[in-house]
Amino acid sequence: MQKIRKNDDVIVITGRDKGKRGTVLRVVDEDHVLVENVNMVKKHQKPNPQKGEAGGIVEKPMPLQISNVALYNPQKGRGDRVGFKILEDGRKVRVFKSNGEVVDV
Repeated sequence: MQKIRKNDDVIVITGRDKGKRGTVLRVVDEDHVLVENVNMVKKHQKPNPQKGEAGGIVEKPMPLQISNVALYNPQKGRGDRVGFKILEDGRKVRVFKSNGEVVDV
Protein backbone atom coordinates (compact mmCIF):
# COMPACT_ATOMS: atom_id res chain seq x y z
CA MET A 1 0.00 0.00 0.00
CA GLN A 2 1.43 3.38 -1.03
CA LYS A 3 1.62 6.39 1.28
CA ILE A 4 0.76 8.86 -1.50
CA ARG A 5 -1.90 8.02 -4.08
CA LYS A 6 -3.73 9.58 -7.02
CA ASN A 7 -6.07 12.49 -6.10
CA ASP A 8 -4.28 13.12 -2.76
CA ASP A 9 -3.75 16.74 -1.74
CA VAL A 10 0.01 17.21 -1.28
CA ILE A 11 2.44 20.01 -0.47
CA VAL A 12 5.97 20.32 -1.87
CA ILE A 13 8.55 20.34 0.94
CA THR A 14 11.80 20.88 -1.02
CA GLY A 15 12.98 22.32 -4.30
CA ARG A 16 12.13 25.41 -6.32
CA ASP A 17 8.38 24.88 -5.81
CA LYS A 18 8.63 24.55 -2.02
CA GLY A 19 5.36 25.43 -0.31
CA LYS A 20 3.12 24.88 -3.34
CA ARG A 21 0.05 22.69 -2.96
CA GLY A 22 -1.57 20.54 -5.58
CA THR A 23 -3.39 17.32 -6.35
CA VAL A 24 -1.56 14.19 -7.45
CA LEU A 25 -2.50 13.57 -11.09
CA ARG A 26 -0.81 10.18 -11.26
CA VAL A 27 1.86 8.04 -9.66
CA VAL A 28 4.49 7.55 -12.38
CA ASP A 29 6.42 4.79 -10.59
CA GLU A 30 7.18 3.94 -7.00
CA ASP A 31 9.54 6.94 -6.67
CA HIS A 32 7.84 9.69 -8.74
CA VAL A 33 4.50 11.50 -8.74
CA LEU A 34 2.94 14.05 -11.10
CA VAL A 35 1.36 17.00 -9.24
CA GLU A 36 -0.86 19.54 -11.00
CA ASN A 37 0.60 23.05 -11.46
CA VAL A 38 3.88 22.07 -9.77
CA ASN A 39 7.29 21.61 -11.45
CA MET A 40 6.02 23.11 -14.71
CA VAL A 41 8.43 23.15 -17.66
CA LYS A 42 8.24 24.54 -21.19
CA LYS A 43 8.56 21.91 -23.89
CA HIS A 44 9.03 22.54 -27.61
CA GLN A 45 6.54 20.29 -29.36
CA LYS A 46 6.38 19.44 -33.05
CA PRO A 47 2.96 19.52 -34.70
CA ASN A 48 1.28 16.18 -35.34
CA PRO A 49 -1.52 16.55 -37.91
CA GLN A 50 -2.58 12.90 -37.54
CA LYS A 51 -3.44 13.43 -33.85
CA GLY A 52 -4.61 17.01 -34.42
CA GLU A 53 -1.91 18.49 -32.17
CA ALA A 54 -0.58 21.95 -32.86
CA GLY A 55 3.11 22.68 -32.56
CA GLY A 56 4.78 25.32 -30.41
CA ILE A 57 5.89 25.77 -26.85
CA VAL A 58 3.66 24.01 -24.32
CA GLU A 59 3.82 24.03 -20.54
CA LYS A 60 3.50 20.69 -18.83
CA PRO A 61 4.11 19.30 -15.34
CA MET A 62 7.09 17.02 -14.82
CA PRO A 63 7.36 14.26 -12.19
CA LEU A 64 8.65 14.97 -8.68
CA GLN A 65 10.44 12.62 -6.34
CA ILE A 66 7.90 11.21 -3.90
CA SER A 67 10.26 12.12 -1.05
CA ASN A 68 9.90 15.81 -1.95
CA VAL A 69 6.15 15.93 -1.28
CA ALA A 70 4.12 15.39 1.88
CA LEU A 71 0.44 14.66 2.33
CA TYR A 72 -1.43 17.85 3.28
CA ASN A 73 -3.13 17.74 6.69
CA PRO A 74 -6.10 20.18 6.70
CA GLN A 75 -6.34 20.21 10.54
CA LYS A 76 -2.71 21.28 10.96
CA GLY A 77 -2.55 23.38 7.77
CA ARG A 78 0.76 21.86 6.68
CA GLY A 79 2.33 18.69 5.31
CA ASP A 80 2.36 15.60 7.50
CA ARG A 81 3.93 12.17 7.57
CA VAL A 82 1.79 9.11 6.93
CA GLY A 83 1.57 5.82 8.78
CA PHE A 84 -0.67 2.76 8.59
CA LYS A 85 -3.20 1.31 10.99
CA ILE A 86 -5.46 -1.73 10.88
CA LEU A 87 -9.05 -1.06 11.95
CA GLU A 88 -11.29 -3.41 13.93
CA ASP A 89 -13.02 -4.59 10.74
CA GLY A 90 -9.64 -5.63 9.28
CA ARG A 91 -9.15 -2.74 6.84
CA LYS A 92 -5.68 -1.23 6.51
CA VAL A 93 -5.90 2.58 6.38
CA ARG A 94 -3.50 5.51 6.21
CA VAL A 95 -3.27 7.81 9.24
CA PHE A 96 -1.51 11.12 9.91
CA LYS A 97 1.45 10.66 12.27
CA SER A 98 0.91 13.93 14.14
CA ASN A 99 -2.69 13.45 15.30
CA GLY A 100 -3.54 9.85 14.33
CA GLU A 101 -6.50 10.90 12.21
CA VAL A 102 -7.52 8.53 9.41
CA VAL A 103 -6.78 9.80 5.87
CA ASP A 104 -8.89 7.22 4.01
CA VAL A 105 -12.61 7.30 4.64
